[in-house]
Amino acid sequence: MSQPQQITALDLPIPERDQLPEQFQKYFDKCEEKLGMIPNVLTAYSQNTAQLDVFARFYNEIMFGEGELSTLEKEMIAVVVSAQNHCYYCLTAHGAAVREYSGDPVLGELMVMNYRAAELEPRHRAMLDFAHKLTNQPDNIDEADRQSLRDAGFSDQGIWDIANVTGFYNMTNRVASAVEMQPNLQYHGAHRGV
Repeated sequence: MSQPQQITALDLPIPERDQLPEQFQKYFDKCEEKLGMIPNVLTAYSQNTAQLDVFARFYNEIMFGEGELSTLEKEMIAVVVSAQNHCYYCLTAHGAAVREYSGDPVLGELMVMNYRAAELEPRHRAMLDFAHKLTNQPDNIDEADRQSLRDAGFSDQGIWDIANVTGFYNMTNRVASAVEMQPNLQYHGAHRGV
């Protein structure tokens, strides 16, 4: 894979696409078909195909698996977590996804800058307040926090899903920040039409 931009601050042994096992070549082909690019996070993980396999499967299950959270809601959580962690890569990539799934470029920007400034449904406000607190004060989560989600209409399975999405992005934010991962340039201009 010839790269037009630096992906991380590390000198990782990124293989050419044709050097990857066939399953990953097909996965990257699917990414290009659906997204018009291969996200740099996947390119970075391609230097360790065992990790790429686990990361891609977990990401796809967390973000697109069955559950009571919509993809937009999961992306909103990703942005709120990433804003708290100041993760440039994830704010850029998932801010674009919020713009895409909501059809609202203003909401996408509000989520990146300060989700509290957005006019949100009570369900979304409770979900994002929980994700925010879980990111900043995980040791202070208590039954009252879980009950606020139930009061907003989430089941215990929904609470589990919110916690998993929040935890996943706290992990990916830390990896992306540690290696100074750069977002694909395409994310910056994506889904900005009003």
